[in-house]
Amino acid sequence: MTATDVRRPAREAAAFSDPPTLGRQNAVAVASRQRGRAAARTGRAAAVVLRSSVALLAFLAIWEVAPRAGLADPVFLPPFSTVATTFLGLVADGTIGTQVGTSLARAGAGFAIAVLVAIPLGLVVGWYARAAQYLSPFFELFRNTAALALLPVFILVLGIGETSKVAIVVYACSFPLLLSTITGVRTVDPLLVRSARSLGLGSLALFVKVVLPSAVPTVFTGVRMAATSSILVLIAAEMVGAKAGLGYFITYTQFNFQIPEMYAGIVTIALVGVAVNAGLVLLERRLMRWRAA
Repeated sequence: MTATDVRRPAREAAAFSDPPTLGRQNAVAVASRQRGRAAARTGRAAAVVLRSSVALLAFLAIWEVAPRAGLADPVFLPPFSTVATTFLGLVADGTIGTQVGTSLARAGAGFAIAVLVAIPLGLVVGWYARAAQYLSPFFELFRNTAALALLPVFILVLGIGETSKVAIVVYACSFPLLLSTITGVRTVDPLLVRSARSLGLGSLALFVKVVLPSAVPTVFTGVRMAATSSILVLIAAEMVGAKAGLGYFITYTQFNFQIPEMYAGIVTIALVGVAVNAGLVLLERRLMRWRAA
């Protein structure tokens, strides 16, 4: 053994003589990298939000400037700041809350009934070819008939009360739900179906464990479309005959020439639609975490 061989272990021992210090240094380095990645993600998110808001901010700026510059009559198109002040006042005195609550109760009831009826029916039609043969002509006939075109029929048959409004929401929501569910079932990857059958799964187990999870994303697309339709159709129905709700409020303020209040009601509809869609997107992400995994 040479002198170099004797000194080498000593040098190696000296290099690793302080493991706790090295551990602290490594922890600090990892934490620093994590902070850097978090800052980068925050910066990217802020940039995305900023780019997404440019068009909206430009629209609001034009809305504010056009009446003040004489490009639009401020009597019929008040500046956005006036509408915003009126909106905050209506929120403070509870008017907006009352009208939104009434409309959401009607839209929610119709939407829930449509979900309970249309999605199971869509699963049956999409999975069983014989059911599709019998029911497809009926669906094709009525899905091309606008819900608002049938509003007079609903009012004549069911009256001008709550029943007709909920019924027309059910009609408007059913077809987006039904068609998206049928599409989701029919577009399941055939390779998955064949693989499941080769593993010995029966028809019921195959449907529950393979077809239904694969169809969920498409079904949720229909759910979001139906939720939007429920609000828009209900607002139109409330404008025809109602004593409460956002549609009634907009018509009432128009007839009484309360123009800022009318625009505040319209802005409320937009905000409600955005909130409902955001809630459904969040629900979809929570229910489909397995896709990310």
